[in-house]
Amino acid sequence: MASSFGERLRVSIYGESHGNGIGALIEGLPAGERIDTDTLMRFMERRQGGRNALSTARKEPDIPEFVSGVFEGRTTGFPVCIRIANTNTRSGDYNNLVLKPRPSHADYPAYVKWNGAADMRGGGHFSGRLTAPLCAAGGIAKQILSRHNIFAGAHLSSIGTVHDEVFPMLPEPSLFDAVAEKAFPVISDVQGERMQQEILAARQEGDSVGGTIECMILGLPAGLGDPMFDGIENRLARVLFGIPAVKALEFGDGFALSEMRGSQANDPYTVRDGKIITKTNRNGGILGGISTGMPLRFRVGIKPTPSISREQETVSLPDGEPTTIEIKGRHDPCIAQRAVPVIEAAAALCVLDLLLSDTEL
Repeated sequence: MASSFGERLRVSIYGESHGNGIGALIEGLPAGERIDTDTLMRFMERRQGGRNALSTARKEPDIPEFVSGVFEGRTTGFPVCIRIANTNTRSGDYNNLVLKPRPSHADYPAYVKWNGAADMRGGGHFSGRLTAPLCAAGGIAKQILSRHNIFAGAHLSSIGTVHDEVFPMLPEPSLFDAVAEKAFPVISDVQGERMQQEILAARQEGDSVGGTIECMILGLPAGLGDPMFDGIENRLARVLFGIPAVKALEFGDGFALSEMRGSQANDPYTVRDGKIITKTNRNGGILGGISTGMPLRFRVGIKPTPSISREQETVSLPDGEPTTIEIKGRHDPCIAQRAVPVIEAAAALCVLDLLLSDTEL
C-alpha cells in the first residue's frame, strides 16, 4: 500500500491535514519495550510550527494518543495505533483554491487521479502535517535503538546558499543531543544565524527558500542489508522520498564522488582497537547495499515551500482556462528546519526494521 513501508516493522500513516485526525499504525514492534512519553514529546516538539517567525503560525500540541498496543507504558507486541488530533485548522483559507491547483503542490495530479474527490485542504494526505505521526513512530524507534547503542542524529546542512559545518567522520552521540536541544538545529551557531537571515529575507519578500539536511546513524554493525534492489539505500530512499518536499538524496559524498578519481573516492581499510574500519567514509557506511560498520551518512535536499504569498499563474479546473492565485493562510517560509527530526524519525524506523529483519534484536 502506498502509505505503508517496512518488512518486519510495518508502518502505515493515515489522515489528512484538515481532517479529524492523523496517525500511524506500527506493526512488529518487540514486546516489552518501554516508551518514555516525556522523551517522545520533546522529540515531537522539534517539528512543531508556531514557535517563531521562521515557521508556520499553525501550532498544535500533537499529543499522541495510544489507541492500542501499549499497556502500562510498554509495548505489548500487538499493533500500536497512534492517533493525533487536528485542533487548529483554518479550512476557509483553501476555499478559493479548490479548482485552482497550486504550483508545485500535488493538487493537480491528485485531482486527475481521484477525479476531484480527494480532500486537499491544507495539502490533504500530501501535507507536511502527516510527518507528525511519522515522528511519533520514529521517536519510539529512536528510543529502542538507543538501548542497543545505535543513535540517529541530523542537522541543517544548508539553507539556500548558506552552509553549516559537516558532521565529523566519527561523532559522539552527545553532538546529536547538543544539536537537538537548539531552537535552530545546526552545528555552527554563527552559520545558523546566517541561515535564519536567509529565511527571514525570503518571508519578507513573500517568498520561500529550501535547504539540505545531513543525517547520520552511529553504532550500526557491519553486514546488515541486502544487495541489488533491497539494500539499505533502497529502503531509506523509499521512506525519505515519502516525506513532503524531499527532492534529492545522496549517500556519503554522493554526487561529489562522480568528480573524483578512484584514488580519492575509495575508503582504505585499517584496524583500530581490533576492529576493521575505514580511514575515510566517502561511501557513507554502505557498500553493495550492505552496512560496513562505519557511520551511515546521507543528505537530503528539501525544496522551497511551494505556498508563497506572491501572485502565481495557474489554470481553473476542469476547463484549463489560465488564471492566477494568491495563497493565503499560514505557511513556512522554509520547511527544512522542521524536517530535521522527521529525517531522523524516518532513518530510525528503517534501521530498526533492518535490525529486526537481519538480527535477533
